[in-house]
Amino acid sequence: MTAITETDLQALQRRVRSILITGQVMAGLGMGATLSMGAILAGRLSGSEAWSGMAATMSTLGAAVAAVPLARLAARSGRRISLFTGAVLAAAGAVTTILATVVELFPVLLAGLALIGVGTAVNLQSRFAATDIANDKTRSRDLSFVVWATTVGAVSGPNLITPGEALGSFLGLPELAGPFVFTLAAQSLAAVVYVVGLRPDPLLLAKELSRSPSPGHNLGPSVDNVVLARTAIVSIALSHATMGSVMAMTPVHLVNHGASLAIVGFTISLHIAGMYALAPLFGILSDRIGRIPTILVGQAILLASLLFTGFGSENELAVVVGLILLGLGWSAATVAGSTLLTESTVIEKRASRQGVSDLLMSGSGAAGGALAGVVLAFLGYNGLSFVTVLLVAVVVIRIALTAQKGTGAPRGVAEPITYDI
Repeated sequence: MTAITETDLQALQRRVRSILITGQVMAGLGMGATLSMGAILAGRLSGSEAWSGMAATMSTLGAAVAAVPLARLAARSGRRISLFTGAVLAAAGAVTTILATVVELFPVLLAGLALIGVGTAVNLQSRFAATDIANDKTRSRDLSFVVWATTVGAVSGPNLITPGEALGSFLGLPELAGPFVFTLAAQSLAAVVYVVGLRPDPLLLAKELSRSPSPGHNLGPSVDNVVLARTAIVSIALSHATMGSVMAMTPVHLVNHGASLAIVGFTISLHIAGMYALAPLFGILSDRIGRIPTILVGQAILLASLLFTGFGSENELAVVVGLILLGLGWSAATVAGSTLLTESTVIEKRASRQGVSDLLMSGSGAAGGALAGVVLAFLGYNGLSFVTVLLVAVVVIRIALTAQKGTGAPRGVAEPITYDI
């Protein structure tokens, strides 16, 4: 293997990060344009609005089911092939959804939406790909920039719905199929970006460097730290469940209390901005004060959010503030938790363990959203907020137990970053 200097590695990392950000923007545009359309299509093709929620369910299920296989593919063949494959499957989902709209078959629509959901699994894996050859001092920041790129698609994607309908009519397709043409184009472009741009493959290169380490190439631990890895997985999954539970029920609560659809849309938009727009801030914070302290900052913000939505459930402004804080808390915990998981796992096991984390993240979000409806029905929106505090408590307790065991950074890793709390 040709020797790679630290300067070369940093330059390559910058290019990898740029490729991943570009892919995230492309995929985000496609996903953002179709989430709302999926719900509308599900209601129309099934003949009942009761089935409209299946759009989000199938998309989440697709992401969860694809997480581990894509991770295993990355472990075997590298990030380039894994991300390319996932984007191609998402593009195939767009084709299937367009076909379902034309032939008006609800089961085909569900299959298409599940395949589109694979794009979410690609987005999740992309943040981990940003850490493969990253430097210890900037690993969390690099990951957070890829998370931030989702903002572009999340904000711009829904604005493509009207042009998408016009495009559908121009192509002779049903109007509701039009936005999925954008999804097809965006995911196809993302696939090309990944397969062309990720050369050399960052994960395969990291594995090669780990077998012949050089001074300055500090790409991961030489020994697994299972306790820290499990703490990271718990933090990511439960923070996602906290966010998903309250967010999913907020539109229902606001509408039932007389809020206009404009207020509902504005609230969710601010929440999404909180999730992604300030991710680099938490990445920088995580690099400076440590991963676990930043996870705890996230839990504190989540707690503040739940207090706003719990005690201020009848006040629209309090709910809006609560939703913004909900997004910010999720961002801090996800960025720091994802970095901690990477740094606690040896390179040979890293992709597979990250896939398990993504599976649990998607699964906990789906379960949280489903159970939130039941809790809302029995305890109301404020009751849901107070019950969800238990999830925050579990994360804090898990971190306290980790600290009690005296678990620090894995041996063999230079320690500019501390895990002490």
